[in-house]
Order: sequence, then C-alpha cells, then structure tokens
Amino acid sequence: MPKYFLGVDGGGTNCRIRLADANLETLAEARGGRSNLQLEGGDPAYASIQEGTRQVFALAGLDYGETANTEACFGMAGARLPSAREAFALRPWPFAHVTVYDDIDIARAGAHEGEDGAVIIVGTGSAGMALVEGQRFQVGGWGFHIGDQMSGAILGRELVRYTVEAHDGLVATSPLTEAVLAELGGDLNAVMAWSFDRRQPADYGALMPLFIEYFEKGDPVAAELMEIELGYIDRYVSYFKSCGADRLAIVGGFGQRLMPLLEIRYGDYVSLPRAEPLHGAVILARQNAAR
Repeated sequence: MPKYFLGVDGGGTNCRIRLADANLETLAEARGGRSNLQLEGGDPAYASIQEGTRQVFALAGLDYGETANTEACFGMAGARLPSAREAFALRPWPFAHVTVYDDIDIARAGAHEGEDGAVIIVGTGSAGMALVEGQRFQVGGWGFHIGDQMSGAILGRELVRYTVEAHDGLVATSPLTEAVLAELGGDLNAVMAWSFDRRQPADYGALMPLFIEYFEKGDPVAAELMEIELGYIDRYVSYFKSCGADRLAIVGGFGQRLMPLLEIRYGDYVSLPRAEPLHGAVILARQNAAR
C-alpha cells in the first residue's frame, strides 16, 4: 500500500492539488493553473500538476522522491472522452500509479465520501453520474453547444432569448426582462452587439443572480423559466432512480441556490455534498490503491 495519496481537482481556470497520508489526513495543498484536458492538448494541465506536486511535497516537508510511494488520482475538466483520460495517464508521472477521471467522478466520490450514490453538477455547465454496486452511469456533460441543459449558462441564454422576444412584442415583458435589457445595454441593438462579442457560457451564467432575485420576487417570466429548469432536473432524477441510485447530491453554485426548491420537489432523495470534489479525488486514490 502506498504511503501517500495525491488528489487533483483540475478545472478550466485552475487546479487544486492535495497530498494526504494513509489516513487521508491532509498534509499540504497547492494551486496550479488551467487544467482542462481539451486546452492545448493537455499541456497546461500537465505543467500545472507537475509544479503543484513539487509544491505540496515541499510544503509537507517531504522529499520529492516520495512521489514513488504515492498513489495519484486526477479529476479533470475536459476528460469526458476516454481517449483524453488514457492519453493523460500515459504521460511521464513520478507517482507509483495514476488514474485519470472525469471531474464528475471526484465530485460524486466527495459528495458521498466514496460510497454509492448519484450526483448532478448544476453550475455554469451541467452533468450527472452515479455509482451503483460497482456500475457507473454517466449522463450529460456534453458542453454548452449540445448539452448542459440544467446549467446556469443555458438558462441564462434562454433568459436573453426571452428578453429579446418580449421586447420584440412576441411575448409579455416583465420586471425581469426589463432588468436583463438594462443589464445588457438598454435596447435590443445593444443586446445583439453584446451577444456577438465572443460570449462564453460563463457570460450567460452570470445572469443567474439577477434571475434568482426576480424569481424570489414572484416574477412571472422567472417562474416560467424555472419550471423549464426544474423539468430538466426531473429527467436526471428519474434516470438515476431507474438506475437504482438511492440518493442524489447537488453540486455547483447554481444548484445549491436551488436546494430549497429541490428539497420540496424530491424530499430527502436530494442533499448537499458531504465533502468537496478534491477530497473525493483523495478517496478514489486510496480506493484504487487497495484494489
């Protein structure tokens, strides 16, 4: 059994690296740069993890050579495709063994502290995954252009579209559509110019605080769009129940804002995560070493 366990939570803008002992007690943590495997063939992710590994061993007061006694687990953004995970695992690493996962796997492991269960990520993007008696079920995570139906980015895009239709006179306006119009420049020409300015999913997701504010005020357009959002979540809940998952954790900033509604809708089937994804990576590292 390795002496140490290293977990990585690699995201599109940064990555976090944690070194733990045999009892999963944290010895040190470090941060690195962008770590999406689809960026520049994974080279930035590789450099970030290499540098972060040196940092955590130094911070823990351990010789870098102890990496040879370390089981590593990486949960990476952009790792939905098996080929991306396999190629990244085959790079030259100093560890005793490396396993590369999609980032949703470490979110699930952290949410249920390594036990069976399902998780949905409802943030700027969205995806779902469950582990039931050793069988893995993954849905979603296909990105902004063809997926991410539960995400704040997709809801934000629908909100902008509805605002445009409302101010074209095709549907009724509301205080929310007026607020969105003001936020994006004050008229439809400004909204169109805004949309053409290389908008990313996060730009649409940034409208979620405004959406929640007006939903809580009883805005009718916000209520209509919320029902669409909850309908997408219904599909995931139904799917995971059919797979035999007996619990579902909600991960992601937007999803956690929706928790009061989700608890009313699904009862104790849903919960907040018991631990963060980075801890899930460390848990998976130890589970992999024990096999």
